[in-house]
Amino acid sequence: MPFTILVTDDDLGTRLAISDYLEMSGYSVLTASDGQEALAVVEAYHPDLMVTDIVMPRLNGYELVKRVRQHPALRLLPVIFLTSRNKTEERIQGYQAGGDIYLPKPFELVELGAAICSLLERSHRISGYYLSSEDSHSLHNAENPQSLLNLSPRERDVLVLLTHGLSNAEIGTRLHLSPRTVEKYVSSLFRKTETSNRAELVGFAMKHRLVQ
Repeated sequence: MPFTILVTDDDLGTRLAISDYLEMSGYSVLTASDGQEALAVVEAYHPDLMVTDIVMPRLNGYELVKRVRQHPALRLLPVIFLTSRNKTEERIQGYQAGGDIYLPKPFELVELGAAICSLLERSHRISGYYLSSEDSHSLHNAENPQSLLNLSPRERDVLVLLTHGLSNAEIGTRLHLSPRTVEKYVSSLFRKTETSNRAELVGFAMKHRLVQ
């Protein structure tokens, strides 16, 4: 499955431009319009990387990242700040808050893409050091159909909503995903379960107790 990136900005045009670019680059994208919404999305879905503005309603980017870093499971989440604030002291504040990269607006999408790729590669290497500790759980996981299918948390979320009869657009609204991204998850579920339509997929999920 593709990496999941959260894009947080109170400007709709900026969110759409970044989201479209990242989805065309093969990423799965979540969006939030302010820091408070972003915090809820991060806690619920644990994205692989976060791109965030700094000046936002309810909770600014600095405070958002500080709160994210308080969660042990999210303390290594890569963060890119995008902002029109580009004074030295403001950049220092961004790094002190826990940001990894600080890109001033206006920025080139290709530069953002390169920064994301670099951070994800670094994060993947760091995470690799911790994967071996999970080997002792392999026998237990083998007894779990979800583990055998290697379903991601987001795939499970999509599957649950599919069994409730929601459309791609409705699922996207619930999970802060675009319909195109939802379709990618549905296609992946078809492939992993070896089903060819939604009825078969739902039947498979119920038979193997993949949903409650």
